[in-house]
Amino acid sequence: MRRIMGGLRGRGAESTQRYKMREKLISIGDDYWIENEHGEKAFYVDGKAIRVRDTLIIKDVQGNEKYKLKEKLIRVRDTMSIQGAGGGTVATVKKALITPLRDRWKVDFEDGSEMKIQGNILDHEYKIEEGRRKVAEVSKKWFRIRDTYGVEVSPGQDDALILAITVAVDQMAHG
Repeated sequence: MRRIMGGLRGRGAESTQRYKMREKLISIGDDYWIENEHGEKAFYVDGKAIRVRDTLIIKDVQGNEKYKLKEKLIRVRDTMSIQGAGGGTVATVKKALITPLRDRWKVDFEDGSEMKIQGNILDHEYKIEEGRRKVAEVSKKWFRIRDTYGVEVSPGQDDALILAITVAVDQMAHG
């Protein structure tokens, strides 16, 4: 199993972290802070980088670029690549299958591994899994604030990367 490192932000390897996301964050067109469940700033989405709605940058609280999301406009189906801070592609997020009740998306990593995303994407109720293991869950149930949903990241994951995947799905599904 691939182990993602680098975005744990000093938390214990055994703890689960929840983040608060704003719905339709791209349509707002401004910069946006992703907060943890305690209301503390955790990651920054640089929306000013958007020219033709094709690039987003995820930064840590110190302003260091963690991941860059780029929309691939030449593809038949919606696809976004996620680049690491060094510029190389780390993963590609794409729609895999759309059914009336459940959407299925796929994340292909450069190392050959993959994650599957399935559930109700439009209502922000879905899971991200690697094999049979849940790596994250997206839900509105943790926060009672209008236009807000949560992302719960399992222990041992790169939080910034999981949030970048979530932002990519949100951008393609709601953008």
